[in-house]
Amino acid sequence: MAPPPRRLLLVLLGFLAAASLATLAAAVYEDQVGLADWHQKYIGKVKQAVYHTQKSGRRRVVVLTEENVIASLDLRSGDIFWRHVIEKNNPIDQLSLSAGKYVVTLSSGGSILRAWNLPDGQMIWETNIHTSTSSKSLLHVLSNSKVVKDNLVLVLAGQWIYAVSSIDGVISWGKEFTHDGLEIKQVVQSPDNDIVYVVGIAGSSKLAVYQLNAKTGEIVKDAQESLPDGLCGEILLGSSNVLVALDETRSALFIVDFKGESISYNKVQISEFVQDFSGTVKLLPLISNGIIALQSSSTVSLLKLKGMDGLEVIHSFDQPASVSDALTITEKDEAFAVVQHVGSQIEFIVKVTSDLTNEIIREKVDIDQHRGSVQKVFLNNYVRTDKSHGFRALVVMEDHSILLIQQGAVVWSREDGLASIVDVMTSELPVEKDGVSVADVEHNLFEWLKGHVLKLKGTLMLASVDELAAIQALRVRSSEKNKMTRDHNGFRKLLIVLTKAGKVIALHTGDGRIIWSNLLPSLRASKLGEMPSALRIYQWQVPHHRVMRENPTILVVGRSGASSVAPGVLCILDSYSGEELNSQSFDHSVAQIIPLTLKDSSEQRLHLIVDSNSNAHLYPRSPDALNSFINEMSNQYFYSVDIQKNAIRGYSLQKSCDFNSDDTYCFSTKLLWSIIFPSDAERISVSEARKMNEVVHTQAKIIADQDVMYKYLSKNLIFVATVSPKAAGEIGSAAPEEASLMAYLIDAVSGRILHRVTHHGAQGPVHAVVSENWVVYHYFNLRAHRFEIAVIEIYDQSRADNKDVLKLILGKHNLSAPMTSYSRPEVMVKSQSYFFTHSVKAMAVTQTAKGITSKQLLIGTIGDQVLALDKRFLDPRRSLNPTQQEKEEGIIPLTDSLPIIPQSYVTHSLQVEALRGIVSIPAKLESTTLVFTYGVDLFYTRLAPSRTYDSLTDEFSYALLLITIVALVAALFVTWIWSEKKELRDKWSYQLPYLPHRSMRLIKTINTSLHSRRHPVVVDVTATEHRR
Repeated sequence: MAPPPRRLLLVLLGFLAAASLATLAAAVYEDQVGLADWHQKYIGKVKQAVYHTQKSGRRRVVVLTEENVIASLDLRSGDIFWRHVIEKNNPIDQLSLSAGKYVVTLSSGGSILRAWNLPDGQMIWETNIHTSTSSKSLLHVLSNSKVVKDNLVLVLAGQWIYAVSSIDGVISWGKEFTHDGLEIKQVVQSPDNDIVYVVGIAGSSKLAVYQLNAKTGEIVKDAQESLPDGLCGEILLGSSNVLVALDETRSALFIVDFKGESISYNKVQISEFVQDFSGTVKLLPLISNGIIALQSSSTVSLLKLKGMDGLEVIHSFDQPASVSDALTITEKDEAFAVVQHVGSQIEFIVKVTSDLTNEIIREKVDIDQHRGSVQKVFLNNYVRTDKSHGFRALVVMEDHSILLIQQGAVVWSREDGLASIVDVMTSELPVEKDGVSVADVEHNLFEWLKGHVLKLKGTLMLASVDELAAIQALRVRSSEKNKMTRDHNGFRKLLIVLTKAGKVIALHTGDGRIIWSNLLPSLRASKLGEMPSALRIYQWQVPHHRVMRENPTILVVGRSGASSVAPGVLCILDSYSGEELNSQSFDHSVAQIIPLTLKDSSEQRLHLIVDSNSNAHLYPRSPDALNSFINEMSNQYFYSVDIQKNAIRGYSLQKSCDFNSDDTYCFSTKLLWSIIFPSDAERISVSEARKMNEVVHTQAKIIADQDVMYKYLSKNLIFVATVSPKAAGEIGSAAPEEASLMAYLIDAVSGRILHRVTHHGAQGPVHAVVSENWVVYHYFNLRAHRFEIAVIEIYDQSRADNKDVLKLILGKHNLSAPMTSYSRPEVMVKSQSYFFTHSVKAMAVTQTAKGITSKQLLIGTIGDQVLALDKRFLDPRRSLNPTQQEKEEGIIPLTDSLPIIPQSYVTHSLQVEALRGIVSIPAKLESTTLVFTYGVDLFYTRLAPSRTYDSLTDEFSYALLLITIVALVAALFVTWIWSEKKELRDKWSYQLPYLPHRSMRLIKTINTSLHSRRHPVVVDVTATEHRR
């Protein structure tokens, strides 16, 4: 007998629920890898490289970068075998290889020596070395066969020299030179015996040479000689017994014989052998065997020593060009490389010191012109199959990228300029154009059907291993995240970053690939040696895509030099192509950049650039922009924070500059207020303000007792934190009684201090973030020996009377009245502090399109991860025993510390090494925000602080939904059939309520016999029963 319909429905629904739970329980995160986030690893600009190319095993190059990173790279692909990112307070000075299996690094001014295992990068040992001064340190690995068995490493710092065993880090001996003011410059190892020559400079003119025994450290001999006109400090080894030094004026060279009984020298003028040299002259650490390299602003000259008599020019290369260090290829021969620019190519030249007239290699290599000029070259050789020598070179470019050149081609490249990002902004992608070909439609339809068939098989657990891999690849490939057009959710954008090298790079948020890059000519180093600096990047123009056909543009502002008073530069780029549309050099400096909310008729956003004389300059310089600004100039105010002078000042604008009244785009400033903190009591640590583009959904907050609290939402609110002078150092540098932290809330227009709170026994560093009407800041509590996070919320009491519903309906309220900083505000402040486990590197807050979604605090921890902390944990209204109404409001019971939930880490198990900044970008979908984190590494992801309440998640199974609908339809159909049959049976039971069983059998027999005779007879059961 068939089961009842209700029971069958329950069985069916239970089966569907079990199937859905099984689908959700299978590898929740594995099938999302690379779909919503990406992580990229970098190392930074290479400043030193050492090759290790053993005959067997992996060929690698160990590099040291300006981002304080030690890394081992695969020579075949450029991939990272291992790396270590060392803290900035422990800078690495030099690295070298020892015994073919250790990487030895010297850091912190020669005070820390470490050895790392070459294959896996594990630290073998660490030795602390005492140094008297913090002068430049040197590292030298002894290679003499007579002392190599000891594997000694020489460390020179200040007036000390140490010999350390590379096997266990034990100091074999140490020697201090008693000569006053001695600074060691070179170490020369004798190839014939155990003598080591130490060359140093005392003062600016005296040259000192010491001969030491490499095994014992005893001084065998020493000599000093005063050189006329002094030395600038650059000394190179020209040959086995000759030093070449540059004089203090950088116009002459000293040729010094240091291995004789006494020091002898000869001074030659550079102009005698180098024609038309200009600019800063430098000695390049090139070659021995009597050859040196001299670099000027226009040329790089190879010079050959003629004993003590002088030098002669062998070859000159026009700048930009770079020369590699010497590379020993045989016992008596060395090779070096020269890389120079020839048109749109670079030319790779290799020469040997025994025959400088010939070239072993001369190859031209095509490279991207947006990489700039060659900065450094590191040469390496290998043995070809015919036993001849082949050469490869690691080339460091001006934009901090690195290339490996071999056999006339670029084998691989790394965009390591992304390790030094200074600013980030986003730009929308183009709108998708209408119209598509029939072939594209058919292809997309086929891919769609194929994908859904595979997903259905995967849902039903019928897919093979290859099909599962195909499903994953299909998801990554067919996901629309990589398209170069906008999506309706606002997930696809361009991340436009500005690097330290002055290069602008656009990254696609889908997978992090580079869409375009441009090394700005105005931010490149000049031939005179000036090093421009990139400052900020802003949105310049966003034309309406339905009205204007122009692409959006961005603004890059920088300085033409490293000084803060150097003239500024301005560049405008196309957001879609990276093409530079316009550039301009200022005749004034750049001290502060203020983007305004005003726009001109062409949708260009107005910017004020304040110079070091406190004059404001308007850009763009057009009459339309000027008119727009003049109309609103009376409402424009700005402030400046001078950490050096320990002061905060507020300004307004006046119509013309004092020094140049003819420039209508220049405005003088008027000092409105100033707050000068006493330097003996407080020092400014940090200042923060609200984001200009932050969206606030509501100005009121309804609390548990149905009361209303109005937020203080002034955009002129700034937060300033100061610390006591003794607490301005590192943690633990001050006693709790001597340390204090003061937090201020200040109105930037009037200078009025709205709130002030003091944390006794607290110390920096302080990190803060301001959003809506609250500020959160992080510091260290010396009394509790723990980090703390404090929160301050500020409310507007002047609007507290707007609670009468009738007045609100009749419009008798002041909610729509404009907020002004001229009136004294009536504010109420609530604050609370909590213990926090981690030290913090950066802080940010999530931003969404409408501001409806709950806020989350994004905290960059000391472990280089990003933690998303719900703002509800930082509610100052938390109490130990919240009432029932407060619980319904969402108030969490008070605890002394903030919880660290492992699932709240945005970066999961990944690390963003040397994390410096976190950026939150609102998407069009209100529930979602885009998070970009940068340091040496880059990380991007999508975050939904309140879950994706307005969309289906990516892992939603459409196949399971289809199966569920089909099963429900089938169940409805089966149920309908059973219902009809049951209804028919019920009717028969109702018409024959009293029919006996024996009569019923008689009727069936009669009917059967009549049907067998084929006579249609109708037996009236009711009549028969009536007659009975």
